[in-house]
Amino acid sequence: MSPKSGPLKGMRVVELAHIMAGPVCGLMLADMGADVIKVEKPTGDDSRRFVPPEIGGEAAAYMMMNRNKRGISLNLKDPDAKDILRKLLAEADVVIENYRKGTMEKLGLSYEDLAKVNPRLIYCEISGFGRTGPYAERGGFDLIAQGMSGLMSITGEGPGRPPVKVAAPISDINAGILAAMGVSAAYSSMLQTGVGQKVDTSLFEAAITQTYWQSAIAFATGEKPDPLGSAHPLNAPYQAFQTSDGWINVGAANQSNWIRFLDVISAPELNDDPRFSSNADRMQNLPALVDILTGYLVQDTTENWLQRMEQAHLPAGPVNDILQMHADPQARARDMIVELDHPTAGKVETIGHPVKFSRTPASVDHAAPLLGQHTREVLTELGYGTTQIETLIQSQAVIAS
Repeated sequence: MSPKSGPLKGMRVVELAHIMAGPVCGLMLADMGADVIKVEKPTGDDSRRFVPPEIGGEAAAYMMMNRNKRGISLNLKDPDAKDILRKLLAEADVVIENYRKGTMEKLGLSYEDLAKVNPRLIYCEISGFGRTGPYAERGGFDLIAQGMSGLMSITGEGPGRPPVKVAAPISDINAGILAAMGVSAAYSSMLQTGVGQKVDTSLFEAAITQTYWQSAIAFATGEKPDPLGSAHPLNAPYQAFQTSDGWINVGAANQSNWIRFLDVISAPELNDDPRFSSNADRMQNLPALVDILTGYLVQDTTENWLQRMEQAHLPAGPVNDILQMHADPQARARDMIVELDHPTAGKVETIGHPVKFSRTPASVDHAAPLLGQHTREVLTELGYGTTQIETLIQSQAVIAS
């Protein structure tokens, strides 16, 4: 792999994480220039078996989560493999792990163990519920976190309907992003003080942070918010409306946008209706408002309404499916869809990095590694000779492709 660029160039990260939250943290750091070495067990990250779909025999799920990383495979039941990992961690700036509580301690790789050898180390732990508190021993899954955080109580079409999870694994993804933020902050502190620290976040906390608006309402009123479909809990109209051929999202919540919206749909008389004269009135009478506005919007196509709303500088957009999002010219212009060359799958596409830097740009340059693709390379960097490396491969302490 060519040398990395980006704001975190020079940071070395060892990723002892699997499937989702930890790998999200690793890919965020890798996109921003860190040298992320993913350590996999001999059978590989479990997401390698999340099939179908496959591309050229490689799991699409694994390739999405592990681009921009180097990959090695260690059998940590073998003492030689443990020695390799200890050498890696002695030179690393960051380690990311999302094992159950106690796993790293059993391996002799707790923060306290490693800090004695490498006091600059940033030790990032991502778990289901955090490393403290009454749930610290529990394993964590996105579905469980979404339910316990309250997210599933506010997601769906309305009260009295079955609970609905956010389709994307939002607590996993958000936990990885929060962990990357925490690692970056701890790295900044370490560069100033020379001392590392633990960074600890969880799926539970990551899901809770998605409830800011609804929690604000509950704190203020003492009442639980209910699901509102696509509607906003504090502003109206701010939701999806049906058109003659699909759906359109309209953000006409503040008063100036509301008046512009009425001009676009040729319904200025609604501004004189006392049920809708202010945002508070519109929220109080939301079902009636939606019924009336839908009666106007179903008279034309989504595309025609979008053109009129854009001319009126009114916030609006289509409800795209994933393929439509991939083809959207703005997503393409912002490099959110990136094509990479994979050694066996050929040309593959992935999601780009969402933060743009003017001086030290992030980049997505390399496809996800094959199992053990960089084992020889990393061992060479650690000072192992060719004969030693081949002996380790023969003994199955390591896997190399």
